[in-house]
Amino acid sequence: MTTLLERPTIRDTVSDEEWALRVDLAAAYRLVALYGWDDLIFTHLSARVPGPDHHFLINPYTHMFEEITASSLVKIDIEGNKVTDTPAPVNRAGFVIHSAIHAGREDAAAVLHLHTPHGQAVSAMACGLLPHTQTAMIAQHDVAYHDFEGIATELDERERLVADLGTKNMMILRNHGTLTVGATVAQAFLRMYFLERACEAQVLMLGVGREGLNNPNQGVAEKVEQQTQPEGMGMLAQSLAWPALLRKLDRIDPGFRD
Repeated sequence: MTTLLERPTIRDTVSDEEWALRVDLAAAYRLVALYGWDDLIFTHLSARVPGPDHHFLINPYTHMFEEITASSLVKIDIEGNKVTDTPAPVNRAGFVIHSAIHAGREDAAAVLHLHTPHGQAVSAMACGLLPHTQTAMIAQHDVAYHDFEGIATELDERERLVADLGTKNMMILRNHGTLTVGATVAQAFLRMYFLERACEAQVLMLGVGREGLNNPNQGVAEKVEQQTQPEGMGMLAQSLAWPALLRKLDRIDPGFRD
């Protein structure tokens, strides 16, 4: 009798830490699709794999975001080259922005980049993000800006991206979209949630014109900044919001864990 050996799965060949990261990143892709923030197969969410190799996980450039699973994510190096044997293609040009931030910010273990209509709309406004809603005030003090230089395929733009981001954790890419970073996928996702909600509210409220807006009282934006320091927001993301979001996905379709 011949015993057929099963081919090892991705889960069998990676560490527990990497698998947990794969599950979180796949969940982020599914949540982006769930909230309607995706752009067909375009834009990327990436995360750095624990360990000394400076490898990263990113989406296969064939999948809609609602199709992403922990196993389907592709492991690449800092230049966007595949380091695992998989037929799935990777958009190396799309990794220019992500590689810049990952390389330039040691704390940026996760990088999320979107092209939502509301994010693009605010990115095209000369005023930038206005502090007229609570959500905008939570985000605004942590938002940087980077001018549009064309589709991000030129490697020399990476230095300017990192310089413009500085120590901030959110970025509005002018005439382009939004970007957030975090020490974890959970942190980067919650920041993106606040940034995108703020952009959506701004697009809606500007329907009455700038002159029709109620300006917050002096000092209120600064108070909100003190109330939403990174340490507290990180705990909120990791311990409260992210587990709830995972439970939401599990109720809808737990397939992202495969």
